[in-house]
Amino acid sequence: MDTDDTAERLPRGTERRFPFVFDPPNLALGLPWGITPWTTGLTVTSRELVIRYGPWTLRTPLTNVAATEDSGPYALVKIAGPPRLSFRDRGISFATRCSSGLCIRFRRPVPAVLPWQLPLLTHPAATVTVEGAGELKRLLAPYIEQAGA
Repeated sequence: MDTDDTAERLPRGTERRFPFVFDPPNLALGLPWGITPWTTGLTVTSRELVIRYGPWTLRTPLTNVAATEDSGPYALVKIAGPPRLSFRDRGISFATRCSSGLCIRFRRPVPAVLPWQLPLLTHPAATVTVEGAGELKRLLAPYIEQAGA
């Protein structure tokens, strides 16, 4: 599905779901945290972006998406298990494979709801390792361009 280079908005009331891609070690290492193919996914609706990662959720309006960029590869010790926080820039990583991902930057930092609720911690970016990252990038492009205009 990564072959179409046209950027289109989703019609109102529809959504597009992107499942996370798991490397075999991450299947085992995420299980104690409730991170499985059945409890993870990224969803884009006509209005918002929602990342579900086991018990963690990040939700933001599409108008808050500032940029996307390809990222990776990642070291397994830096991505295995729960979401990882970058102490350098407070970005959060929802990563289930080592090879590559997509960094989504936000105009205003957003919380990623933790099971024990830390509402003061917000993130200027989130990295995800989803299937169809190129398609996701194209899907977000019109919102980035509109807000930048």
